[in-house]
Amino acid sequence: MEPMLVGESSAKRGDLSDLAVELAAKSAGFRRSLQPHIAASLADLVRSMNCYYSNLIEGHDTHPIDIERALNEDYSVDAKKRDLQLEAKAHIAVQQWIDTGGLKERALTLNGICETHRRFCDLLPPDMLFAENPDTHERIAIVPGELRQRDVMVGNHRAISPGAVPRFFERFEAAYARLGKVDSIIAAATAHHRLLWLHPFLDGNGRVARLMSHAVLLEKLDTGALWSVARGLARNVADYKRHLAACDLPRRNDLDGRGTLSEEALAEFTAFFLKLSLDQVEFMEGLIQPDKLRVRIVLWAEEETRLGSLPPKAKDVLEVLQYRGELPRGELTEIVGTGERQARRVVEALAKHGVIKSASSRAPLHLAFPATLAARWMPGLFPDKGAEA
Repeated sequence: MEPMLVGESSAKRGDLSDLAVELAAKSAGFRRSLQPHIAASLADLVRSMNCYYSNLIEGHDTHPIDIERALNEDYSVDAKKRDLQLEAKAHIAVQQWIDTGGLKERALTLNGICETHRRFCDLLPPDMLFAENPDTHERIAIVPGELRQRDVMVGNHRAISPGAVPRFFERFEAAYARLGKVDSIIAAATAHHRLLWLHPFLDGNGRVARLMSHAVLLEKLDTGALWSVARGLARNVADYKRHLAACDLPRRNDLDGRGTLSEEALAEFTAFFLKLSLDQVEFMEGLIQPDKLRVRIVLWAEEETRLGSLPPKAKDVLEVLQYRGELPRGELTEIVGTGERQARRVVEALAKHGVIKSASSRAPLHLAFPATLAARWMPGLFPDKGAEA
């Protein structure tokens, strides 16, 4: 599976290094521009977005509104939709574990990759813990976190034999250990393909690879989980799969690196991956621009007030939360301009819409970004469509 990285002698190495440096600067600038509490609330929504797009690549379309319902224990009566909701909930739980440091310094290790697979599969409904042999249609049980014990074909790629997987992982770990920052960012892409090339599990390899790359970028760029490449990959899924297939091909000629596989194809995929990452940072940065976001939220609050579902002063509370990030409850009466009873009414109405949250009934208020309002507050984040119960 060599080369593991794009070598210094590659004609494309300089461009890739430039993309990695630009991505690091853009991501850091975006995170610094946000209030910490706003960033934490936004990360919650991005987890649902990441889950939606990662599952969509696998052909599982579970809209974030349905995902949000699942997080609130509100499941569809349709068994298949319920299973998809549980799958999405499992994905979010694993990403939250990653976002809080669960894979720190282990994202590119066999131990960390197996634990990611185990945690995801442990939360899946029983009907989803089977893979089907495309030739015999035999249903094969998936053991969470266990390396495959069978030969597999992925498109035109015959993955290495099961017995060779641990040995190849030794090289995988050695190649990606102790890298500098630029190489680590590049490795988020190159390791992504090499893990899929290994195909260590019977099923779930794509999701695990995307979660692994998310974890690498989270750690190396300190992204705060505020953006995800999964959205870019899903919106360019044909190119994503085409690049992955090209990376499976052998070295083309004497100018194509010194490994067994094509270095040129790996460089092209890496550029594709890094450019999509940059696009996603810029997209999220544009959505969350304070002035534009404030206008969208205020317009929504004014409309809901006219419809009678929000008290008149609710808009003021939302504006303060955008500027300050959090609001102690003791200051509510001053902002609302009335007594405690009216202040409680405002809080209850905002909470009912899911646009504020707090750790307890006495803890400060924070702004929340519910999936049900994403089309109004953050248009384009994911498709705007209704979800059936």
